[in-house]
Amino acid sequence: MAQGYLSLVLHAHIPFIHHPESEEYMEERWLFEAITETYIPLLDVFEGLAADGVDFRITLSLSPTLLSMLAKPMLQQRYLSYLNNLISLAEQENVRTKDDEKVNPLASLYLIRFLHTRERYTEAFNGDLITAFKRFQDSGHLELITSSATHAFLPYVKTEQALRSQIANAVRIHTSYLGKAPRGIWLPECGFIEGIDRILHEYGIAFFFTDTHSVEHARPQPVHGVYAPVITPHGVAAFARDHETSKQVWSLLEGYPGDHDYREYYKDIGYDLDYEYLKPYLHASGIRHNTGIKYYRITGNDQPKELYHPEWAREKAARHAGNFIFNREKQVEYLRGQMGLKPIIVASYDAELFGHWWYEGPLWIDNLCRKLHDNQETVKMVTPAEYLREYPENQQCDLTFSSWGRGGYGEVWLGQYNEWIYRHLHHMEEQMIELADRFPDAAGIKRRALNQAARELLLAQSSDWAFIMDARTMVDYAVRRTKQHIGRFRRIYDDLIKDTLDSKWLKEVEQRDSLAPDLDYRIYLSGWPADKAPAAAAAKQHNGLKVLMLSWEFPPMVVGGLSRHVYDLSQKLVLLGVEVHVITSHVNGYPSYEINQGVHVHRVRTYQAKDLSFMDWIFQLNLAMTDYCNHLITRYGPFDLIHAHDWLVCQAAKTLKHKFQLPLIATIHATEHGRNQGLYTEQQHTIHHLEWQLAYEAKRVIVCSSYMEHEVVKLFSLPQGKLDVIPNGVDPRMFQAEKSDADIREHFAMPQEKIVLFVGRLVREKGVHTLLESIPAVLESCPEAKFIIGGKGPMLEELQLTAKGLGIESKVFFAGFITDELRNQLLQMASAAVFPSHYEPFGIVALEAMAAGAPVIVSGVGGLHEIINHGEDGFTVLPGDALSLSQHMIKMLKQETMAQSMVQKALHKVNTVYNWERIAAQTCAAYNELLDRGAGGFFYRELAAAGENIVLKGDER
Repeated sequence: MAQGYLSLVLHAHIPFIHHPESEEYMEERWLFEAITETYIPLLDVFEGLAADGVDFRITLSLSPTLLSMLAKPMLQQRYLSYLNNLISLAEQENVRTKDDEKVNPLASLYLIRFLHTRERYTEAFNGDLITAFKRFQDSGHLELITSSATHAFLPYVKTEQALRSQIANAVRIHTSYLGKAPRGIWLPECGFIEGIDRILHEYGIAFFFTDTHSVEHARPQPVHGVYAPVITPHGVAAFARDHETSKQVWSLLEGYPGDHDYREYYKDIGYDLDYEYLKPYLHASGIRHNTGIKYYRITGNDQPKELYHPEWAREKAARHAGNFIFNREKQVEYLRGQMGLKPIIVASYDAELFGHWWYEGPLWIDNLCRKLHDNQETVKMVTPAEYLREYPENQQCDLTFSSWGRGGYGEVWLGQYNEWIYRHLHHMEEQMIELADRFPDAAGIKRRALNQAARELLLAQSSDWAFIMDARTMVDYAVRRTKQHIGRFRRIYDDLIKDTLDSKWLKEVEQRDSLAPDLDYRIYLSGWPADKAPAAAAAKQHNGLKVLMLSWEFPPMVVGGLSRHVYDLSQKLVLLGVEVHVITSHVNGYPSYEINQGVHVHRVRTYQAKDLSFMDWIFQLNLAMTDYCNHLITRYGPFDLIHAHDWLVCQAAKTLKHKFQLPLIATIHATEHGRNQGLYTEQQHTIHHLEWQLAYEAKRVIVCSSYMEHEVVKLFSLPQGKLDVIPNGVDPRMFQAEKSDADIREHFAMPQEKIVLFVGRLVREKGVHTLLESIPAVLESCPEAKFIIGGKGPMLEELQLTAKGLGIESKVFFAGFITDELRNQLLQMASAAVFPSHYEPFGIVALEAMAAGAPVIVSGVGGLHEIINHGEDGFTVLPGDALSLSQHMIKMLKQETMAQSMVQKALHKVNTVYNWERIAAQTCAAYNELLDRGAGGFFYRELAAAGENIVLKGDER
């Protein structure tokens, strides 16, 4: 019995190239070359394996655009013409090389192969490759899965309706051609973003594939890494591709296709032979191109190319298949011992690699399947669906944004050559929703026009166009296709609005862009499923706001509470219909652009990264933010307002406000004066001035507590009516430990000891020295108390010496940095969580402890005093007073029933007063008040939108 499994996954896709109006488009050759060099050779392999009783299992995605083209009679006829021309060229090559005893055998092989291909296509398959693949699906050898309708890069699709259309139409097309709904999907470019799984689940998709790092960086970290599927929050299984199998085939340096005995792809007679000789066999355009006839092998680096020897290549394919299996066996033997279950190794590739790019690829697959069939003691081929039947229970995780493109995220599809497309695509999505809502029950020509508008949107969203622009290959065609679909959509939109539809023109467009004949435009209706969402009413009220949010920190960069605040606030604003773009600082290993929970996150690099002081780095960051936003607003604006968080982004906010005449709202989370109880250094004065400048430039200022309101008014001489007090919030789900861990408790305290916990930065303003001074009195009454100090900071050594001097070092555990999960564990174990701050503008740590279920004691300063109702949901003590603190800790530790009553009341307060939905709604109200005061945001937006029809006339690049 096998110890583990190999899942070979091939993704077959060609963009929708369909030009009934002309045969001049060379791009049709992409399909014809793939049929000749990949699809028919693969079918030959499958047929041979099945005939010999080889029990192979392969997962093959056939994209909806590929299926649609394979079924087109026009393209079938054009393919035969292509193939006949290729046979004529091969015949002529046999004549030309008849006296060359080395080359002529190769020319004869090509002629035999092309004749075989024609016989298979016309006689065996009758032009119907779909049915040929379906036969192997029905026999159980192939698991046929789908991709999105037009291979859109899903993380960059803006609206849920548009995402839904891509998935729904994919499932519909797949089912109509292959007779059964797909169980799996190849997400185009392995592009995953949180939330897609809900839509996949709705349409019956059980599994999908993602890139390695999406699973490796999942939360919580997968126990079995990429060698078992993980389940998303909406119940869909995610299989990650294995890095080692990828490297062995894809790597330029280590991959099998680069072996010197394999056929050289880049040396084709279409470029090597005399033009006049080739001209009758070239495309009507007369441009040189690959013919598929190649006589040379890869040879060695920097050596003259030597002739291809098919027998050498066959031997290498068999040897490489054996090596691949040997490596998988060693992998499985190791993993089986580590995991306790059979691992699944996912080897996923573009199908067109095999045969087209790697001529011997189908032969390698044939050898691989035969060798695995002969020896299944260690590794056996399996499909993801079969694996899920054997292991239906898997770990649930939240995956991260990812792709298998360059850099691992989305830079291939959003870069300097293709970024211009997204403002049009996103506008088209919004207009398509508008059309569906305006004509919910259209009939006749209007219904046809609405369906065609939806097709044009789908076709414009194809990731292939952005990919080609980035690769700088057939750029003119990709740009032309994108603009054509945008232009046709806009004409249909205008004609529907004006009731001036042209039936003749519409019919021509329907024939050309004839994807998805059963498409139903009503999938774009905003009434479903949006009206069923909890925030639907608020979204209708606030939809249309577009906010540029500046924050120097944003996850994964977490220095203080600001990062979490911006993260949670921006996500909840999105649920209220606000389009939020967060501009923040670059973090190594994270994408420069991503959509995180609906929030557009832009991470910018400073121009100089080394040998900078913090203040110099902040200056550089503001310059980089300003330059980036200049481009963003110009290309993707307009925005309604700027929301700046704290002084660290003051200069960028001020510059952008004046340049684009955008209203500015600022949140001041703390002040330099308050943190230091005065201003004593030149840097402190500089920061204070930037805080004042930000508050002065802002039309409105948000602070997190009444305490901060008074402080800001006093420090910056602001009119009180300019301020909004909106508290911070917490998400209680973020503070629930996965499970209680006895080993963790044993590490920090004895079973009989009661834990008193502090978590925070070890700086004077947090009052940890006051906590230490109070401990001797607590231990006299409660010797079972154990104090855990979590966090790092400049006072660590001083605090450790203080504990030693007080003789309490055995009762105080300095834990250093603690992870979120460990913090949650400790809070749930704590008999009291203590925050004795001397200065605290808000006190988010107290809310976090309340959300985790810990009894809370705080100093009666700043925002902490406003959060806790003394004696009801916690205790407030005199700031800096060790006696007051010790008395209340003793009371909390001794009166457990009272403490638990406080916990319940505190949790209720967190859920009702400090929840992010409420805070986001208050923030939206502040935005609307700001805009109603004539800041000009809506006027600017309308002005920029009015110029959009002009843009396409120029070169978008």
